[in-house]
Amino acid sequence: MIPAQFDYQAPATLDEAVSLLAGDPDGAKVLAGGHSLIPAMKLRLAQPQLLVDIARIKSLAYIREEGDQILIGATTTHYQLESSDLLKNICPLLPACAGSIGDVQVRNKGTIGGSLAHSDPAGDWPAAALALGAELVLKGPNGERIANADSFFIDLMTTDIQPGEILREIRVKKPSGRFGQAYQKVPHPASGFAVVGVAVHLNLNADGSCSAAGVGVTGVATKGFRASGVESVLAGATLDDQTISAAAAKVCDGINATKDLYASADYRRHLAEVHTRRAIQAALASAK
Repeated sequence: MIPAQFDYQAPATLDEAVSLLAGDPDGAKVLAGGHSLIPAMKLRLAQPQLLVDIARIKSLAYIREEGDQILIGATTTHYQLESSDLLKNICPLLPACAGSIGDVQVRNKGTIGGSLAHSDPAGDWPAAALALGAELVLKGPNGERIANADSFFIDLMTTDIQPGEILREIRVKKPSGRFGQAYQKVPHPASGFAVVGVAVHLNLNADGSCSAAGVGVTGVATKGFRASGVESVLAGATLDDQTISAAAAKVCDGINATKDLYASADYRRHLAEVHTRRAIQAALASAK
């Protein structure tokens, strides 16, 4: 497993990285943690002519609050998110998702931006980004633009990132009032990828009813998706067992579930319903 020949550049700044990409928008690829791109290159599923390594750009790795938002740099590692006391306090879904990824080696090198940009259909981060309504800041030769998570994931390993653009930052609205969050996952026993993963964010009224919900699902289809049918049942409802079960039954409405050697489409749909129910229950139990 030897990759095809390629050139390598390690820019010191984001502007330099964008300039390198602009010079070869079709042949250049961004390298961050490398846990997705390098294996694909070894199998020659990806054959970039140029690797632009952004891992050494220190300004792209951070977690901070700014106004009513949480800002996360694209090269922030899974472990940095998993171990963040700030996130555990104000948005626990993010550390929970990060802690479920792969193994300790992957979490120490892999990055949130690389995972989102790769858009693996079994990746964990798309589910959390969709549930939280994240915004993704993209920088290219013509400046910056913001893409919403709902429209960012287009298809199998295909996103709204245009040639020459780099994912710079992830923005999440800081939860307020009473809320609960949870991530439930069935990991593949060999790879740790999500056979099914469900992220849930609940906003709750004083009486315990649900004012709004965000539900993101991964592992089921060719891309992460937002389970709007589940959200519609939950919004405005008292979250008793009957309502939660009725909501979970909607998780795959309008979705063509995929199949592989590990799980049939029917089994994936079943797992999605079971773990959506569990994720809602866990989010409700965690509400504060």
